[in-house]
Amino acid sequence: MHINVVPIDTYTLCSSLTACSDIKTVEFGKQLHTHVIKLGWSSSVFVGSALIDLYAKLLLIDDAAAVFDEMPMRNTDRGRKEEGCCFCGLQCSVYTGKNGHFKEVIGLYNEMLMEGVKPDGVVFVTVISACGHTGQVNLGIEYFESMVGDFGLDPKPEHYSCLIDLLCRAGELEKAWKLVNEMSYKANASCTVSMWGALLSACNECGNVDLAKLAAQRALELDPQNVGIYVLLSNMYARYGMWNEISQLREVMMERLLEKDVGCSWIAVRS
Repeated sequence: MHINVVPIDTYTLCSSLTACSDIKTVEFGKQLHTHVIKLGWSSSVFVGSALIDLYAKLLLIDDAAAVFDEMPMRNTDRGRKEEGCCFCGLQCSVYTGKNGHFKEVIGLYNEMLMEGVKPDGVVFVTVISACGHTGQVNLGIEYFESMVGDFGLDPKPEHYSCLIDLLCRAGELEKAWKLVNEMSYKANASCTVSMWGALLSACNECGNVDLAKLAAQRALELDPQNVGIYVLLSNMYARYGMWNEISQLREVMMERLLEKDVGCSWIAVRS
């Protein structure tokens, strides 16, 4: 395109940056970033998102944060506020995941509120999760309640799962059990099964086999054909050497004509 003097647009830049993210090449990615600045596309929400995603996958957190900080957010314009929420949500994701900067997530959330940017559901997932990883149980519960009471957002299964994980990480399994019981009357069946599954997984990690069995039982009462619950339960039994329980579980799955999905792995060979 350069040789043939073809104009570069945002679509070209985003596609090229996404390619750099996929193959994790920092050299060409930084060259593209230079072109972004020269061509005046630094204020584009799409190009900025692609740049942040690139640096996040390369674990270059400072570079990702620098791109975010350079983005203009005018609070008097509704569109800019929405873009600001998009970028804050993306940067929250950058800080979490493999990077583990959970304290920065909470700081960024407070900065969003000061800037007048309304957080969305994605932001609350990362913020509540961050509270779980930093042991701030009460703060995480406050954020969950604020999501509903202050911002009028409807909690999704992922929000309940984060809240349950938050309590379980703090060893508050009984509170998590009580929460799921209370929420099960307010949520739909699919959401409730997800919550019981999250509790089952958390109990597995904490070694509370009895509570895990009860959570699995409640989930299967709502969805007897849910293979995922059986797999979680089977993995827990295997973890603690409960081979008789595994045999009984397999018999139940055979009776209900259930099969675990076959997994596969890919190996990339560079020539």
